[in-house]
Amino acid sequence: MKYLLDRVDEQILCALQANARASHAELSGRVNLSRNAVRVRIERLEREGFIKGYTIVTGDGGDPGHITTALMFVYRQDRMRGGEVIQALRKIPEVVACDVMTGDFDLLVRVESPQADRIRQIWQLISELPGVSDTLTAFALSSVIRK
Repeated sequence: MKYLLDRVDEQILCALQANARASHAELSGRVNLSRNAVRVRIERLEREGFIKGYTIVTGDGGDPGHITTALMFVYRQDRMRGGEVIQALRKIPEVVACDVMTGDFDLLVRVESPQADRIRQIWQLISELPGVSDTLTAFALSSVIRK
């Protein structure tokens, strides 16, 4: 049976999206539950897949040591049976997102690394994967919205 979110779950998720470091005490005050009840709900939200992980976003994008981001369109030779490409992408730590696209595009892959040369290495690795027919890569100049 699939777990359905209620109003309190949605409030907790909204608060955690705004600040993933919010304490159980802070969240309990927002949703009028005990700290223990909030902890139990968060654990259930994690178990049920509503919370898939936590991340750290550093800097404001203006820092010279910021992360370099590349968006790669990856074209598979066979869109319907190209699962091995996605499996290989999952194994690359710098691949932070991969979306299956409609239309002319196939996969949109977001790659992040402190070293631009590492992005070049990843591009080469991806372009040489069996099942990849072509790639198109664009580097992000700056990040103006980051959640």
